[in-house]
Amino acid sequence: MNNYRPSFLNSIPPVVKNLIAINIILFLATLVTPGFFNKWGLNVDLTDILGMHYWASDKFNPAQLVTYMFMHGGFGHIFFNMFALYMFGGVLEQMWGTKRFLFYYLVTGVGAGIIQQLFWSFEYHSMVVAMNDAIAANSGEGLIPFQDVLSRYFRMGDLRTFNAPAIISLKKMFLDLPVTIGASGSVFGLLLAFGWLFPEVKLMLLFFPVPIKARIFVLIYGVAELFLGVARFSGDSVAHFAHLGGMLFGAFLILYWKKKRQF
Repeated sequence: MNNYRPSFLNSIPPVVKNLIAINIILFLATLVTPGFFNKWGLNVDLTDILGMHYWASDKFNPAQLVTYMFMHGGFGHIFFNMFALYMFGGVLEQMWGTKRFLFYYLVTGVGAGIIQQLFWSFEYHSMVVAMNDAIAANSGEGLIPFQDVLSRYFRMGDLRTFNAPAIISLKKMFLDLPVTIGASGSVFGLLLAFGWLFPEVKLMLLFFPVPIKARIFVLIYGVAELFLGVARFSGDSVAHFAHLGGMLFGAFLILYWKKKRQF
């Protein structure tokens, strides 16, 4: 009797396999749909529809707290997230089972989205308050301190000439700007769980081939994300606080399971 060797795909646990498949399908769909619908004069942007918008935007839909984690912005983005999902998720699914693993993955992803929403609320608070005051005053005079910030995104003249309708339009465009996509929040949750469960296992980064214990690896990543999130370097569009949110909700969930002796 010949020895049986399972294929690569058969060796991947079912939830991880299906999550990777869904992400790849939606990524390919984002590449194909614009050209396909443009033939009929339709503008269909899946990232705009399924990506997570700021809660104060007219484009926000609560379902985006789930759908955003299945969207990606480029080959590098989806490759590294899916690679991490395969590496860490496979081990965790085999240990936890399909239902608990899927629950953890979705909760950390939604949790990451919630933290990102809180960050946006903090970041845009002063701008939104100033815009509301300017609308009430029917003058853009109060927006002058934000001229430099707004000019990064919009071509506009002297804000002092703006009346209430113009400011309302500007506010809408501003609130529609932020959108977050990617499975990184869930991936960071998986990374946290792996480091928690297998603290002594040694990992190696692709670009830094030196063995590092999982708990140190997680700590380094967490501190780096916190630093980058607080520093807010110019041109950095990564949702660092969403990553931290995935780790935070993952920690809460693991602690809850341990307390209930379900871990």
